[in-house]
Amino acid sequence: MHLGTIQLDDGTTAVVVRSSESEAAVIPGYRDLDDLLERHVNGSSWRGEAESALHDGQRVSLHEVSWLPPVRRPRKILGVALNNSANPDRIISGPESPAMFVKPSSSLVGCGQPIRLRPEMGRVHPEPELAVVVGREGADIPASSALEHVFGYTVFNDLTSPTMRGEDTFHYRAIHPDPDAADGIRYVESWVSYPARYKGSDTFGPMGPWVVDAGEVPDPHDLRITCTHDDRLVTDDNTMNLRFSVAEVVSYASSYMSLEPGDVIAMGTALKKSARGGAVQNVDLNRLRGRIDVSIDGIGTLWNPVEAR
Repeated sequence: MHLGTIQLDDGTTAVVVRSSESEAAVIPGYRDLDDLLERHVNGSSWRGEAESALHDGQRVSLHEVSWLPPVRRPRKILGVALNNSANPDRIISGPESPAMFVKPSSSLVGCGQPIRLRPEMGRVHPEPELAVVVGREGADIPASSALEHVFGYTVFNDLTSPTMRGEDTFHYRAIHPDPDAADGIRYVESWVSYPARYKGSDTFGPMGPWVVDAGEVPDPHDLRITCTHDDRLVTDDNTMNLRFSVAEVVSYASSYMSLEPGDVIAMGTALKKSARGGAVQNVDLNRLRGRIDVSIDGIGTLWNPVEAR
């Protein structure tokens, strides 16, 4: 089932289930998918309630609906860095395990909501990604059972500002212990970058509109993913190019951070260039504005206009 969170005309919010390409049905009793996931863990019969809504529930037009992020306040959003094997030559050196960063839930916006940018943010480009929504809590989850903790999949756009990344990168001398040194320390030339601004600014996390339950995605590693800017194809990739699989990432992440229902894991950028050339890194949304679309087969299309903040 395709599930989403919307804002109704009276200002309240609701969970909907897609009934057709143009309509959805409201599932009564849930404010958002955060609420549904919490009750799902405690034995809620959301699937039966969704079936009832599809049969005789209130209908809303998908052409007029106001989308919110499907999960509005996940406890954490994890991103997996450089997790695309289509461009292996770009990695000069790096870890042999998933490298992760955290985005704040305040960065989230729903489908159709504006991405709002300021000139001082510099270059900002899209990063189209498949994202996992966690359904069951767990720590130290074996890869063999990791997919049992996945509630569903959604579309994510991990907006990034290389300008702010450069500004927030330190080139410095790190202090390391050295018992052979007179003062017990040695200095090692190092670089470190902190992603709070360049990954986590407001509106840097478009997500949605749908979360598709895992049962309808038999293979998350065989999904076409495309990105367009003002209808110009920029990226045409496939999740088969993920360097680390969903199961590997869920397992690895849970060995350091306990996963909780509603957590979102963005699996890594679709980077393969379209046949027409170009690259997502060249789409400077702060300069070009316009509209950015990310589509994943079987899940849906996430689109957002870009405007000045």
